[in-house]
Amino acid sequence: MKSFTLKIQAKKVETPDAVTICFKQPALKKIQYVAGQYLTVIVRINGRRYLRPYSFSSAPGVDNTLDITIKRCPQGIVSNHIIDTFEEGQLIEVMSPLGDFTFEKIRDPNDKRFILWGAGSGITPLYSLIKAALKGNLFKHVTLVYGNRSNDTIIFKKSLEELQSQYESRFSIWHFHTRLSVASSNPFLIQGRIDPEKIMDVLRSEGNMENSVHFICGPSGLKESVKASLQGFRIDESRIFSEDFELIRNPEDFKNISTQNVLVNFNGAERSVEVVKGKSILESALDSMIELPYSCQIGNCSICKAKVLAGEVSMIGLQKRPVDLTNDECLLCCSFPQSNNVKVLI
Repeated sequence: MKSFTLKIQAKKVETPDAVTICFKQPALKKIQYVAGQYLTVIVRINGRRYLRPYSFSSAPGVDNTLDITIKRCPQGIVSNHIIDTFEEGQLIEVMSPLGDFTFEKIRDPNDKRFILWGAGSGITPLYSLIKAALKGNLFKHVTLVYGNRSNDTIIFKKSLEELQSQYESRFSIWHFHTRLSVASSNPFLIQGRIDPEKIMDVLRSEGNMENSVHFICGPSGLKESVKASLQGFRIDESRIFSEDFELIRNPEDFKNISTQNVLVNFNGAERSVEVVKGKSILESALDSMIELPYSCQIGNCSICKAKVLAGEVSMIGLQKRPVDLTNDECLLCCSFPQSNNVKVLI
């Protein structure tokens, strides 16, 4: 996939550990995207090329800039680099927008309610979807259920309040804070995590869930709890969607995996790569400074697709096998060698 450059128009501080990078839309060829998608940013740090996908926090038809919001994290090499070094006026290499965490194709004309469940930085794609849904009058009512540590860690706090004022009869927010820092009589501000009991309380308070559609973005525990509670509330699985930021790898799946050398054929050159147990073929190739194509690293975009020429590989943590992936192909981001003669072609 080809890359291109965008100019940073502004850098906004959202919370003490989160910023929004606003890219200027190109003058001639505008970047086309839909709410809920992500933009892959390409950077070089100490000579190594990194690609990282970040969800749009902007929404087409609402915002003039292309915005992504990044939160600092302890081991976030690229996220922390962006927060510390990106400045207004810089030109940044990016890839075309990707992602299917959108309501463009799945929205039923009969859907009346749009309910979004998120925690922490999981708000980013939800915020884009909320703005698009409200601006486009796509649903009768939009509800956000949003978990944070405290009032100070709410990303988009002021903007969400402004949306509530603007769409008072159509948009409501449930806030859950694990560290409730202010006393409040607001029934929509609750102390604690978004656990199964609180999820059921929200659903009962919200009333009729018929013709509702649910989008979830946050830690795996949140997604599992919300999905289970929604299904317990007899909401059909076809109306529940989630965005994944990580592959869920069960240690049991690695029982028969060991460190192996894998032959990687890329751009006509063949390299032997040591794939250490626990690391994917993609991770190991990147560690060896082989700049393979990739983006999401969780098995969604298929950019790291490869043909298995020899040996056996196992794809671990993949939630759903892509329909266009043939039996002799794999996604390197979640592929691990199961034999000592693996050879792949990219």
